[in-house]
Amino acid sequence: MVDSSVRVGRHLRDVVQPGTAIPWGSPTLRVVLVSTLLAPLGVAFISPGLPVIQDRFALTDSQTSLVISLYFVTGIVLSPVIGLIEDRIGRRRVLVPCLVGFSLSGASIAIAPSYEGVLVLRVVQGTAAAGIFVTTVTVIGDTFDGAQRSAVLGANTAVLSASAAVFPIFGGMLATVSWNVPFVAYLLGLPIALYAHRSLEEPSYDHATGLFGSIREAVFALSAREAALLYGSAFTIELLLFGTVFTAIPFLLAVAYGLAPTAIGLVVTAALAASAVSASQAGRLTTYFSDDAIIVLGFAGAGAGLVGTWLAGSPIAIGLASTVFGAGWGVVLPSIDDEVTEFVPPEVRGEALSLRNSTTFLGRTLAPVLFATLSVTWGYRVILLFAGIVGFIAGVIGWVLSSTGGAD
Repeated sequence: MVDSSVRVGRHLRDVVQPGTAIPWGSPTLRVVLVSTLLAPLGVAFISPGLPVIQDRFALTDSQTSLVISLYFVTGIVLSPVIGLIEDRIGRRRVLVPCLVGFSLSGASIAIAPSYEGVLVLRVVQGTAAAGIFVTTVTVIGDTFDGAQRSAVLGANTAVLSASAAVFPIFGGMLATVSWNVPFVAYLLGLPIALYAHRSLEEPSYDHATGLFGSIREAVFALSAREAALLYGSAFTIELLLFGTVFTAIPFLLAVAYGLAPTAIGLVVTAALAASAVSASQAGRLTTYFSDDAIIVLGFAGAGAGLVGTWLAGSPIAIGLASTVFGAGWGVVLPSIDDEVTEFVPPEVRGEALSLRNSTTFLGRTLAPVLFATLSVTWGYRVILLFAGIVGFIAGVIGWVLSSTGGAD
């Protein structure tokens, strides 16, 4: 457990700590950022081409959705296993094979002979992607400290958001050539894997040796209140993102305003661009606020943005409100990762962060199904109001949990 003296130290964090300047020349940082750059290739890059894949294999809507959902489901289940492995054999020995596996399994889909073959390869690719997500964040926690760590985590989230905003455009263009052309782009992972093998320095820490003992240590490194705040926040913010920006808002714009996919894509891009900007300021924010406070403020912004989309009377107004949500979302995940990193021992850090990864993947998997199902009864506009209220409630709960402090 984290005792109260450590918690007081966190909330009274001295601003005279390692600089918030991001060390762009660091080979470790470069490996992390280019590896993170691959992540949106998994979903955002191929999502515009899903209708083409559907036509190629004569699939139903539900069958087509498995191309996305199976990619995330494996991460929910296997992320803790990956974290356990990297805490035992090292970060580089996990990251490099995952980059290779992500690249080869994804590219192989281009020559998959059947729909079933596509699904098998997506399971493999999703597993490798989970390894990339977990390891890159863990390496940041191992290598950087204080406000600089917050700044680097923010830069990592900014890269993720920015690439997720841009990749759908290119993925859609390639899908117009043929259903399988976008998958060839996954071969970009091979030179990145080679670069990681040559440039990533293995952080110095005591490797975990036990099995269930270390899992317990990772689980109980945080108090019950902190675990509820951090892992619960990770699940909730991703549920809201994938349920609204990637599901409810596009459907609302298409049905209520008759917007074309290109125009809808601009709204999604605006939200993700706003998240990239806010995430890039994460390090600066930690000189004024604690991680807990930033998480609460992030949810307040997300809630306000979603209520704004409910009130909005035009596509432009919806787009502007979506940027408010994006700005709130952009600061939540870096703050969660920073706080988990700060209080979890290095030898089980991978396992603790893998639990965070499992909760985010769970939110991403459930969101489209949950929001689409509820919309049948309530409609997407009411769903956005409901989601905004959830965002505010999550912020209030976070404020209560962080204010109580103390170890459980």
